[in-house]
Amino acid sequence: MWFSKTQKEVLEELNVNPAVGLTSKEAETRLERYGPNKLKGKPKKSLVSLFFAQLNDMLIYVLLSAAAITMIIGEFVDAIIILLVVILNALIGVVQEYKAEKAIEALQKMTTPKSLVRRDGEIKEISSEQIVPGDIVIIDAGRFIPADLRLIESVNLQIEESALTGESVPTDKDANALYKDPKTPIGDQSNMAFMSTLATYGRGEGVVVGTAMNTEIGKIAKILDEDTEQMTPLQKRLEELGKTLGFIAIGICILIFAISLFQKRDLFEMFLTAISLAVAAIPEGLAAIVAIVLALGVTKMSKINAIVKKLPAVETLGAVNIICSDKTGTLTQNKMTVVKYYTFSNLKEVSSTETSIVASKDETELIKTLVLCSDATYENGEGTGDPTEIALIGFGNKYNLIKGELNSKNKRVAENPFDSDRKLMSTLNEEGNGYRVHTKGAIDNILKISSHALINGKIVPLTEEVRFAYLKAAEEMSNNALRVLGAAFKDTDKILAPGEMEKDLTVIGIVGMIDPPRFEVKDSIREAKRAGITPVMITGDHQNTAVAIAKELEIAESIEQSITGSEIDEMSDEEFAEKINNYKVFARVSPEHKVKIVKAFKSQGNIVSMTGDGVNDAPSLKNADIGVAMGITGTDVSKGASDMILTDDNFTTIVHAIEEGRNIYNNIKKSVIFLLSCNLGEVLTVFASILFFWPVPLLPTQILWINLITDSLPAIALGIDPGDKDVMKKKPRNPKESFFAQGAGIRAIIGGTLIGLLTLAAFYFGLSEYGYTLGSTHIPEDVLTYARTMSFVVLAGSQLFYSLSIRHSTKSILQIGLLSNMYLIGAIIVGFILQFGVISIPVLAKAFNVHNLSLGDWGLVMVFALIPLIVNEIIKSFMRLKENEE
Repeated sequence: MWFSKTQKEVLEELNVNPAVGLTSKEAETRLERYGPNKLKGKPKKSLVSLFFAQLNDMLIYVLLSAAAITMIIGEFVDAIIILLVVILNALIGVVQEYKAEKAIEALQKMTTPKSLVRRDGEIKEISSEQIVPGDIVIIDAGRFIPADLRLIESVNLQIEESALTGESVPTDKDANALYKDPKTPIGDQSNMAFMSTLATYGRGEGVVVGTAMNTEIGKIAKILDEDTEQMTPLQKRLEELGKTLGFIAIGICILIFAISLFQKRDLFEMFLTAISLAVAAIPEGLAAIVAIVLALGVTKMSKINAIVKKLPAVETLGAVNIICSDKTGTLTQNKMTVVKYYTFSNLKEVSSTETSIVASKDETELIKTLVLCSDATYENGEGTGDPTEIALIGFGNKYNLIKGELNSKNKRVAENPFDSDRKLMSTLNEEGNGYRVHTKGAIDNILKISSHALINGKIVPLTEEVRFAYLKAAEEMSNNALRVLGAAFKDTDKILAPGEMEKDLTVIGIVGMIDPPRFEVKDSIREAKRAGITPVMITGDHQNTAVAIAKELEIAESIEQSITGSEIDEMSDEEFAEKINNYKVFARVSPEHKVKIVKAFKSQGNIVSMTGDGVNDAPSLKNADIGVAMGITGTDVSKGASDMILTDDNFTTIVHAIEEGRNIYNNIKKSVIFLLSCNLGEVLTVFASILFFWPVPLLPTQILWINLITDSLPAIALGIDPGDKDVMKKKPRNPKESFFAQGAGIRAIIGGTLIGLLTLAAFYFGLSEYGYTLGSTHIPEDVLTYARTMSFVVLAGSQLFYSLSIRHSTKSILQIGLLSNMYLIGAIIVGFILQFGVISIPVLAKAFNVHNLSLGDWGLVMVFALIPLIVNEIIKSFMRLKENEE
């Protein structure tokens, strides 16, 4: 721990003289030993390995087996269709995964290309990749820090570390500071400078103590490089479903053979029948349909400013019940702002919207001093320099006290720069025929060097009563987590030396500033809470500041609901996980703490979303169930590690995305239940015919046609069903909840049973027209073909009509609106046209072993096809009555 060692100890350990630096030869030797100062990433997977990884799925294994068997028995068309489905599904997965992981590349881009170092006694500019431990690095304002440094010299040095620590204000650095506590947070290590942070003020020197992966940024890179990929709730459900269907298909095949042996049927014929049953049991288009629905969801979400990088993340959003949000830049504006000011007996709040505000004489003098005693610039909403000073200049602009105008009227002639010991800064400016000292800094230090106070435009002696009033006002501001800054002045008729400026001053007042919350966030947090989602703040900032913002945003109610990083370190992982639900604010945390917090929430069965924009957020973004990065203020690293990027940096968009995610999951569930209902109908039809020694009503080719064409179109249309308006009035679904929860399984069984029975009924009526029954033997081939055509059309038609009833579990078609999903209406019409084409066009009719029906039979099959829809609508009406009674 370099921060706990003195400069002398560090220099001796690294064997370097700070006045000379390393020799070129020694630098070369160390470069060979430690390697270039460049972050490393794990080897990229090839496209071929990505492709085969997509095939590692039970459902895919069963499909591939079915394809192989159909090819062996000469059904090449069936085999090709199955293989096309498998390949399409794998390609969609490869494209998404290939785009996904860019975090390490982004981290590598963040390293600064050139740095100033002292080597061979001379200051040289070299590539940052050539820097080695022991190098003496020269720091000045505006330069990025190229490696982790132990500071050996600092003069008013301030470093902006928000991307690493989450703090919105630059950190004062002190090379002489020493920290013996080994758990000192990164944000408090004032004697250290870290790779990829930015020096904003002052100058300094530091000795390199860590390069490449041995830096704090390197630690983040290692975390990002860990294989933390976990399946989303949807992927888990589909994998379970795939295994179940796979085992069902295998079980059915074994059962068929057992029955066939008992009934002494033709084994080859039964082998073909078993294949048809396996095909019937597995919804071949399911994997592709889910991928298509998710892809359409991604497109829809991009229109509400949410760019989803990984398809399953769309669905994961719907199950989110914890939103862990970074404070700086996500919940707040990442812009220091003066929100209160105090002149004697006069405390006022600064309007966030008003401009050209008229100030009293005391207020004008306060603002004038703060603006003139600043080095920053702020024009057209853009500022350069210290964020605190930018805030002061912005404060002046609201009162028409513009820095440029004041500077030209009150030219600066001398100054006493800010010093971390004095905690003061003073400038000497022209004022009328003389000069005026303007001083800003810590109010207690200002009161020590002041002898007078400005009260109601008059300079009066500074009494204990007045002094106490200022300190009390400052304390109240501090308790509200405001950063307090005092101001004072002194008139003089001559140019003073810096050491003479800060004596016998007249105190004017104080200002309180903070990084304020985003305007729209409060309403979004309320909406999230109504939807059963708990918002949580995670920040590297101080506890009081974080709690104050959390209270204002209604995330937390008291400081008891907050915990710091050092307090987290004192708990075991198990103890922390048990207590995690007691906390709403996590302050002064490191990147490792953020990951620990996310993992603790997940261990309690939560689905966790983490939002953030800094480098320090990247590991937790990757470990969360869904990582959400800010598109405007976010670093490339956070975007690379995330699953979703908000293009408008608006917390509200997360809530809208969650709503969209819930609807998308519901739509996928509708598609799955619809497909399984249809497949159950097919299985019952074929299985019953074998069990009772009847002719098989459906051929494998016909089943495959219905599964891949007639079923798939309505399934896709159900996948883009308009969202339920009441979806955000419900709690997030349990991620362990199966597709068949809340009565969906019973509905699937009822629907599938009806479809199967009606298909058999149609087959029976087709045979009876020619004087045969289901138990007849030696049925002519043309009669079988006609009866199979009847069952083929009823199966397709009943499934197409049934899709209308699947749109909602309790609401009727009329309540939802018959034409509110025109894609579904279109899918049903196209399905019937295709079905009519298959039995009417001679080439297709021959391929599918069917032929045209009479007008009377068309009427009969349509009546049969409508029955499952009508029955399901009647069941839903009873369910609505039951709900109303409750």
